[in-house]
Amino acid sequence: MLKISLCQINPWVGHLSYNLEKIKKEYLACAKEGVDLVVFPECATTGYPLEDLVLKPHFMERVQAIVEDFAAITASQNTGVILGCPWLEHGRIINTALFIHDGKIKQIISKYALPNYGVFDEKRVFDHGPLPTPLIYKGFNIGVMVCEDMWVPEPALHLKQKGADFLLVINGSPFDLGKDDQRKELARARINETGLPLIYLNFVGGQDSLVFDGRSFILNEKGETVCELAAFCEAVETITISKQNEKCIISSSSNTLREGIDSLLYRALVLGLRDYVEKNNFGGVLLGLSGGIDSAISAAIAVDALGPDRVSCVMMPSPYTSKESFEDAEAIVKALNVEYDIVSIEPAMTAYSNMLSKKFEGKTPDITEENIQSRARGMVLMALSNKSGWMVLSTGNKSEVAVGYATLYGDMCGGYNALKDVYKTQVFALSKWRNENFHPDFLGPDGKVMPERVITKPPSAELRPDQKDQDSLPEYEVLDAILYGLIEEDASIEEIAKKGLPEKEIKRVLKMLDKAEYKRRQSAPGPKITEKALSVERRYPITNGFMLNL
Repeated sequence: MLKISLCQINPWVGHLSYNLEKIKKEYLACAKEGVDLVVFPECATTGYPLEDLVLKPHFMERVQAIVEDFAAITASQNTGVILGCPWLEHGRIINTALFIHDGKIKQIISKYALPNYGVFDEKRVFDHGPLPTPLIYKGFNIGVMVCEDMWVPEPALHLKQKGADFLLVINGSPFDLGKDDQRKELARARINETGLPLIYLNFVGGQDSLVFDGRSFILNEKGETVCELAAFCEAVETITISKQNEKCIISSSSNTLREGIDSLLYRALVLGLRDYVEKNNFGGVLLGLSGGIDSAISAAIAVDALGPDRVSCVMMPSPYTSKESFEDAEAIVKALNVEYDIVSIEPAMTAYSNMLSKKFEGKTPDITEENIQSRARGMVLMALSNKSGWMVLSTGNKSEVAVGYATLYGDMCGGYNALKDVYKTQVFALSKWRNENFHPDFLGPDGKVMPERVITKPPSAELRPDQKDQDSLPEYEVLDAILYGLIEEDASIEEIAKKGLPEKEIKRVLKMLDKAEYKRRQSAPGPKITEKALSVERRYPITNGFMLNL
């Protein structure tokens, strides 16, 4: 029998001493319990993705030094370790699983398949290794693979041919709404090809625009779920593996209930923001609170991530701000129990009007005056950020960011945007969900976080009298359906129109999407939660004449 502890941890990219202490603590705790083998995820020593950091020779020297420090600890224990780590081997940088036991690195298992699509750029920084061979340990042949090696058939088949008893995959796999099903589908494909049970270990945490969800799992030789670890939480699961009639039987004492989409999405946004703030050492966040739904849900996410004492909301009214917006903003800050200030931008509007009066003389007011309001608000927020050292949280959703319905250097100001990959229709769904639900990980209130009117009233930027978003955009249900086709599915105008959407609107939205690329290049990062996050996975040239062909 083999007793294995799976450590679903949250590493910090580049913070080697922090990661080492976390790994050491979990290892010694598991060793004390008499575990045979402790397993950590892909690049647990360094965090992931490393981008060009891994190309720095000094960085790789430090990686080797901390691994040697850790290996020394294992000399006094009877517990082995599989540790995800980039490794310098004969001048080549390899993404590896290191097997460490008795104070030494006993085996280096290299990543064979390097992903080079979507958010991944591994061929730029890593060299691929040979097909893996089993790790022989305490009577078991362990078929260790590193992340992408499960996404192609060759490594698992090779391990089976070499006598592997079961498959063990260490991962750094980021979250999106369809990823869990995709992982399990691929895992079952490898099981069907080899007849071997499979252990899948992922890490958790936010890293810039990526959020890693954990949700590690074990499937038996029939592809049935033995256990699944919690989403977006650190966890340690100890399992036992025994052999019966030449087959491996994996036993676990726990299982996690599956969550709904809105719950997973909201928790991803909370963790993404929390880790971005914590790992970049910001004291807290501040945001402009308009009384609208985007700023309301952004404030709720911030409070759930950081707690009310680290969130500051600022109402910046203009002559066009409605009485309802004041009332709703006050209700939101009361529900969230956060610091709240009101700073009118009317004096700034007057000042700019006077400054530009000669240049604007004889010209009809238009979007220029609207953008001045937005930029005045951005100036206020950035000034408060400079004074306090707290980060500005911008609040534009994916629908707005996609079509450029946002002001550069205005409401796009900020260091992070929790809603950047969240469509407007999803914003409505998340707001309803959060008003009715709570999770123990949240640091905010257990109850409503915004008035119902915030969710039901027609969205408005309130930059001119009686303005509504739909003065400039299609209804959000139509807009999001078109954007989903254009972005997530890469569909043509004709393909989207077959779904019953108006071709004229599709062309209009496509032109807005294309034209706004230059804005998105200057926007704040935000957590990726869809299959195609703007700027992260959808990369189009700013100077692009293709639209002229339509």
